[in-house]
Amino acid sequence: MATDIKDTVHAVEAAAVMRLLPARPRLLALGEPTHGEDTLLDVRNELFRQLVEQEGYRTIAIESDCMMGSVVDDYVTSGTGALDEVMERGFSHGWGAFAGNRELVRWMRAHNDGRPESERLRFAGFDGPLEITGAASPRQALTALHDYLSARVDTDLLPCTVEKLNHLLGADDRWSNSAAMMDPAQSVGQSAEAGELRLLTDDLVALFDAQTPHLITASSRDDWDRARLYGRTAIGLLRYHHWMADTSPSRMTWLVGLRDQMMADNLLALAERGPALVHAHNGHLQRAKSTMRMGGRPVQWWSAGALVSSQLGERYAFLATALGTIRHQGVDVPPPDTVEGLLYGLPEDRCVIDAPRLATTLDATRPAPRVSPYYGYSPLDPAHLDATDGIVFVRDVPAAESRATQSAQTV
Repeated sequence: MATDIKDTVHAVEAAAVMRLLPARPRLLALGEPTHGEDTLLDVRNELFRQLVEQEGYRTIAIESDCMMGSVVDDYVTSGTGALDEVMERGFSHGWGAFAGNRELVRWMRAHNDGRPESERLRFAGFDGPLEITGAASPRQALTALHDYLSARVDTDLLPCTVEKLNHLLGADDRWSNSAAMMDPAQSVGQSAEAGELRLLTDDLVALFDAQTPHLITASSRDDWDRARLYGRTAIGLLRYHHWMADTSPSRMTWLVGLRDQMMADNLLALAERGPALVHAHNGHLQRAKSTMRMGGRPVQWWSAGALVSSQLGERYAFLATALGTIRHQGVDVPPPDTVEGLLYGLPEDRCVIDAPRLATTLDATRPAPRVSPYYGYSPLDPAHLDATDGIVFVRDVPAAESRATQSAQTV
């Protein structure tokens, strides 16, 4: 079988990736099947460097808090802050501790040094301010939007004062209470105050939209873009908290779907600004419907990639990363009757595979999905090959000498 797929295999290079696609996509997404492995981050960094230098991509977006990402963006574009502080304050999920992410930020800053603004690389987080254990208070996004508007529009147009917002928000730890993820009764998301905040946020965003011609001329485009982000984030967080307080069987479906909706909205906003490279878990970027079991129940939802692809069409491209072994996590040589097993039989340590052509090759004998003993690793589903533009295959992922410890393994 390996011989049959030889002509779908290419080196992991920007030129090889672009040959798989009909044209340069607006969003080119690279997924990973597990988080925190330096080898996979090194592959990402090298491929993204080539795509920036050869294909003119100007934004790199990763699966990290969209609000915190502005700290990294300020650093890579203008040198604001120190690298250690940026890595600590600019990433969520513990991603700032990974050597590969530090190297990415260091390289982006070096790339931008001395370049005109129009040629500088931008950084973005596109995840919501969410963790597997809960969600952040909407205070930062909501008050930042209010501050932006109050400085630029007639005060009489504002639906409320910032003092009113702070009164309704109360203490932030009411919102970030991790117990609410498992116990809806612990959430404040359906309180009277939360309901009023949702209405006021809707009015603030409506005011922002209605004042767009004035706001674009009254502030820089970067400030306007960030204010849009504040509005999207405040709406998304209040919606997420509302469903954290829900007790219906659809609660988890709503929560995982809302997270990917927030991701999709952020990616579409980045696509408006210019061509962007995207990195996240395969599950967030795939076009196929996502599925998992939570609390003994099956949960299905559309990923950010599926939502974005439905709007951008061929202007969205997705490369999934698959791997052979992560022996330090108990993931050994894959069975030969899986996609990873077939690719493991190739002589290349790293390669790019034409996924649709591979799917055609395997049509008569579609392999079984791989089963993993490691919760943090999601094997490639062969049923998704047709909806994947390419596969980046890494044969072996060795243990790094110094690896960051994740507090939780999560898609």
